[in-house]
Amino acid sequence: MKASIIRGGLFPLLMICVAGCGGSGFHSPTIDVVGSYFPAWMICMVAGLGLTLIARLLLIWLKLAGCLRPAAIVYPCLMTVFTLAVWLAFFKN
Repeated sequence: MKASIIRGGLFPLLMICVAGCGGSGFHSPTIDVVGSYFPAWMICMVAGLGLTLIARLLLIWLKLAGCLRPAAIVYPCLMTVFTLAVWLAFFKN
């Protein structure tokens, strides 16, 4: 049975899937905040949310918020863009 699994392609597929798990120096980016390590993606999401709220206030102040319809799609997309922009600006290895 083992030989059929190896010949069947399951073993090589499994090796490709776990190839990135090796100790090649890659690690999860973390930030030291007051002695505790937080994942970088969490910091980016909070920054993206803050930037989205600032953008919303700016759009309301400029009286352009009514032009963005549907808001239930626009603001999550805006948060995604800001979150990924913060990631690329600060954590791009």
